[in-house]
Amino acid sequence: MPEPLHFKPVRFSETTITELMIPSYSNFGGKIHGGILLSLMDKVAYVCAAKHAGNYCVTASIDTVDFLAPIEVGELVSLMASVNYVGKTSLVIGIRVVSENVKTNSVNHTNTSYFTMVAKDENNAPTIVPGLILESQNEVRRFVEAIRRKELRQNYRQEVEQIKAPVNYDKYEHLLLNERCKLAVDI
Repeated sequence: MPEPLHFKPVRFSETTITELMIPSYSNFGGKIHGGILLSLMDKVAYVCAAKHAGNYCVTASIDTVDFLAPIEVGELVSLMASVNYVGKTSLVIGIRVVSENVKTNSVNHTNTSYFTMVAKDENNAPTIVPGLILESQNEVRRFVEAIRRKELRQNYRQEVEQIKAPVNYDKYEHLLLNERCKLAVDI
């Protein structure tokens, strides 16, 4: 894979999708279903990543998705995406989701998430993406934050591997003492 000779500014691929929340998007509680929002977030991440990469892109991972505020039927939801970081074949897309009640003009920040996308070539192999031109302090901040989140994910993976040990009840008994669980049989 040859290194691309070009770079693109963040603004080149910034993408906003706005959609009206309709009744079929609601859950049993009458609020917009989280899965609908995840699908919309995946869509805007793809568009932003594909514009920057100039190739098909797939979702490799999603950082934590926190639902900060509910969204009501009838509200407009805008998903704003930008490339925050590029690696060799991957891109981190930052997404900010806001809902707007058109009757009251109230706007709520409902979600922020980071999608890692991988660019693919015609043979479905990872392909190098253009570099990123950072034109503001905010863009530099986002790039550095993405590097730090990447480091945290690597540390997290290492920690998870350490807890995947076979369960030795005697060794972990103290962890169960104040939890809401009960052993059904003598283990």
